[in-house]
This record gives sequence, C-alpha cells and structure tokens, in this order.
Amino acid sequence: MQTLQAIRCPNCGNLAERYYFSKRDFSQTQCPSCDYLMVSCVSTGRVLEAYAPGLSVRRSH
Repeated sequence: MQTLQAIRCPNCGNLAERYYFSKRDFSQTQCPSCDYLMVSCVSTGRVLEAYAPGLSVRRSH
C-alpha cells in the first residue's frame, strides 16, 4: 500500500511529497521545485538514497 503526504521540502521550503510504501517499509520524499530526493527505511531511519542540490557536504577531519 502507498500513502501520500504533502510536506515542506527540507531543502527549499516549497511544497513536496512524501510517499510511504508499507510493503517495502520505506519512504520517499521528493520536491519538484528543487529536485530534492530522499529514500529512507521507515523502521531504522537509514538513508538509502539522497540527492539535495545546493547543499554542501561537511566533512570532519
């Protein structure tokens, strides 16, 4: 089963969509405005795939 939720994009703040796939136990958040994408496991919170244009990755040394 698939559930759709309207949310604010964590990247740009515009309206985005979050899909929950209960049979596969993951969620997908996507934003058509900035091309943000995140796929994560609902049970563990582990990020399976992510793409966030405009966000830089901070690395600790």
